[in-house]
Formats: sequence, C-alpha cells, structure tokens
Amino acid sequence: MTDTPIRDNLRGGAWLLADLSLNIWALSIVKWLGADYASSQVVFLRALVGLVLILPMAWRRRAAFRGLPDLDLHLLRVGFAVVTLTASFFAIPRVPMATFTAIGFTRPLITMVLAALLLGEVIGRRRWIAAGVAFFGIVIAVNPSEVPWSWGLAAMVVVVLSGSAAIIATRRLRDAPVIVMMAFYTAGLTVFSAPFTLWNWTPIQHGHLLPLILIGCFAQTAQACFLRAHYHGAAGFLSVLSYLSLVFSVGVGFVVFGERPGPAFALGASLVVGAALWVTADPRGVRR
Repeated sequence: MTDTPIRDNLRGGAWLLADLSLNIWALSIVKWLGADYASSQVVFLRALVGLVLILPMAWRRRAAFRGLPDLDLHLLRVGFAVVTLTASFFAIPRVPMATFTAIGFTRPLITMVLAALLLGEVIGRRRWIAAGVAFFGIVIAVNPSEVPWSWGLAAMVVVVLSGSAAIIATRRLRDAPVIVMMAFYTAGLTVFSAPFTLWNWTPIQHGHLLPLILIGCFAQTAQACFLRAHYHGAAGFLSVLSYLSLVFSVGVGFVVFGERPGPAFALGASLVVGAALWVTADPRGVRR
C-alpha cells in the first residue's frame, strides 16, 4: 500500500515554468553584478536571505522535522546543490546568458537517463525523441566551434553533472514535506558556504545590497516551485519542458544585456521550443 499520489504533468509543468522564470531573474542579477563578488559569497547571501524567509514557516511546522528519515539523502542533496550553485554563479558572469542556458540543457538528458536507471521511471519513446531534437537544437544554437574556451565553460561541466545528481536526489525525496526539503536546502547552503565566504569576503558596494537580497527572494520562491514541479510531474516530461527556459534567457539577454543571437541560434531555439511543445501537447502524457 502506498500514499504516493498519481503524477499530474499539467500541474507539474505549470510549477516548473514558474521556477524557470524566477531563476532566470535571479541569474540575471548575478550576471549584472558581474565578477565583483566570489561565487561562494553570492551563494551564502542568497541562502541566508532564503533562510530568514523560511524560518517562520519552518517553526510553525516543526513537527514535520521529528523522526526525519533519509537524513543522509538530504545532506547529499544539499552537497550537490552547493557545488551546482557555486559553479553556476561562477560561470554566469563569464559566458553569454544564452550559452549558459543552452549548455545547461545537457542536464535534462542526463536526468532522464539517471531517472530511468536509478528510479525506474518510464520515459517513453516520444520524450526520448523530443529530448534528442531539443539537444540537436542546442548544438545548432550554441555552435560550439565559435564558443571560446574559458573557465566559465569548465564550470558549466560541473553544473551539469552535480545539478543532475541533485535532481535525482530530490526525486528520491519526493515524499518528504516541502517545508523540510526547503529548510534543509537553505540551511545547508548557508552552513556549507559560510567558511568559503568568510575566506573570500568582499565588502558589498553601494547599491548592491538590494539586488543581492532579491537574488535570495527569487531563488527561494523558485525552489518551492521546483519542488512542487517534481512532486507532481514525471522526469521525462519536466526534463523536456525545461528547455523552454532557453527562450526566457535569450529574451532577458537581448533586452537587459544587449546580447543579440544570430540566425543559427534562432533555428536551434525553434527546434527546442517545438520539441517542448510537442511533448507537452501529448494527450496521453499530460496526466499520467
């Protein structure tokens, strides 16, 4: 007997789109700040703001933390998240917004494979095809031959690997209360990043305090949306739908940072969007 609810991809997709939108704005602020602060310091401030926001809710629901199972899995998830966020915040000021997002989209493919192998989730031929088309679109959009080597690209490799592992750990913890997941995530980020922040601390410049606080606000809200998305939706569905954030990142990069993608990027992005819409519109998989 199990109390695990049936997957609802329509609801999970809505939560995922909210998560993608909020994360794009948080990353945009990080990119705007540039490399003025160490990535560990930005992670710490982001987590600290989130912890302040969530503490009242965690206190009201403190009973949910009693006799908590899977403590080691919670800590493992936090560890992967620390690595992923630190590498992300290091990379985003050093690569174009569209390139950052496009390279990160190799992560859904890895997530799909790991979900099938480790969690026994059925991905389905339609979603594999859609993921392949989207990945092909990413290769066209990024055009690796024209992307110069940088430490930002190296950091993106770390983001892809550790981020995929963090998502699998999140899915293994699907039955844990959302407040527990958010509290462990936020508190863990704060504690684990604190020593590196003290070592690399840079005084906050005038006018940067509010943007740094907004990073935490956006990211904390996005985390709640992310958890709800993976609670309701299947990995294959969410992995392909997440490719739509390429459109969000290109729009922000164009409007805010003046990054103008060329025709190749437009073609690749069209394939990505088409694949996401195709798998989303599948009447057999929206509610399953």
